[in-house]
Amino acid sequence: MTQLSNITADYRARDAAHHIHPFSDMKALNAEGSRVIVRGEGSWIWDSDGNRILDGMSGLWCVNIGHGRPEIAAAVQRQMADISYYNTFFKTTHPPAVALAETLARLAPPQFNHVFFCGSGSEANDTVIRMARHYWASLGKPNKNVLIARKNGYHGSTMGGGSLGGMSSIHSQGGLPIPGIHHIAQPYWFGEGGEASPEEFGILAARELEKAIEAIGEENIAAFVAEPIQGAGGVIIPPSTYWPEIARILKDREILLVADEVITGFGRTGNWFGCETFGIEADLMPIAKGLSSGYLPIGGVMVSDKVADVLIGPGGEFNHGFTYSAHPVTAAAAIENLRILEAENLVERVRGDIGPYLQKLWLALGDHPLVGEARMTGLMGALELVPSKPSRAKHFPDTGKVGTIARDFSFKNGLVMRAVRDSLIIAPPLTLSHDEADILAATARKTLDDTWAEVKRLGLV
Repeated sequence: MTQLSNITADYRARDAAHHIHPFSDMKALNAEGSRVIVRGEGSWIWDSDGNRILDGMSGLWCVNIGHGRPEIAAAVQRQMADISYYNTFFKTTHPPAVALAETLARLAPPQFNHVFFCGSGSEANDTVIRMARHYWASLGKPNKNVLIARKNGYHGSTMGGGSLGGMSSIHSQGGLPIPGIHHIAQPYWFGEGGEASPEEFGILAARELEKAIEAIGEENIAAFVAEPIQGAGGVIIPPSTYWPEIARILKDREILLVADEVITGFGRTGNWFGCETFGIEADLMPIAKGLSSGYLPIGGVMVSDKVADVLIGPGGEFNHGFTYSAHPVTAAAAIENLRILEAENLVERVRGDIGPYLQKLWLALGDHPLVGEARMTGLMGALELVPSKPSRAKHFPDTGKVGTIARDFSFKNGLVMRAVRDSLIIAPPLTLSHDEADILAATARKTLDDTWAEVKRLGLV
């Protein structure tokens, strides 16, 4: 990486003076200095010192069509020339809202023919809480207001989304979780499976839902909320037995199933939605991120016919919404993004081409002495870093330290990978080429080598 430039130092100083970053220790960040990203093209980003970096995280799980697509810029400019903003309150709509809703209904699983728009995944999950509770109240069952979610799940960081998520760090601040949220164990075989096989553990983890239903009472439960694959929790891919057992448990029970597709939607798992990859038949489906490939902020909740019929009928007025619900310019960006995903067959490409290609390279990293498990579905994967193979029981002291060391080496080596606890995770753009996949895997292996040498130097192994 090149030497720090004067322009970078200037940006860093101004950033430190005025900008409070999300999920950051600002004292530590300001002492180190922010990374300044100035350009993106395809699978690559450039910093203010001119370093080219492979974006192994698609920004933040979202830039599915890659950076710098001029088609999105053109679509946004056209829409701004017509009308740059109008709300969808007060009996009003506009062409981009209509077109985007129609397109989503066509692309989503068949039970989804309606969508409620918002501005982000966090807002989508806040909407789920209110919508699920309003659904049951409209059916004369107001006591059905408890939502069951999972420990270490992530559904945003707002009061509602942060409460649904099961991360203790989020719950430690701001008076979370709000009442009426109950958390059960996650299907994390590598970290929590003990002596059980993945298949055995998948059933055991799913039956935590059954236990919770028995303890709380079906008559008090509105919904079970879960990500098809836990993203921010560390790309936790459930065992093959998990989702079928969840389906068995919920069959014939009056409990809504919410599949949070904020990360897994729009091609990330090799299908349009993670529901399709895992055979999940959901009632509500939060979406965001890949909906616009992150070019502009937009989110929504896909609403099944079962729920929509109640909201549109006995539900009456749903007292919920946002200034930017179905914002015409963000909707235009999303429409163009979906057109590109379809026209370039990017979802099919993840399933049949780049997904299997990268998976083979990624899983081969499992032979490294630092890696306890390599896993991947579609274009989202994780490497579990361990001090002693093949044991899954022994962990590094000071959880997260080795993961952070590895992440920092990765950036220095020219690859964005994210650290979660002591693991490295990736979710590159769906446009990743085979050559870029080769570079990603080779850089990841160099990062593992660098980290292995460092942990030995520090006496951690």
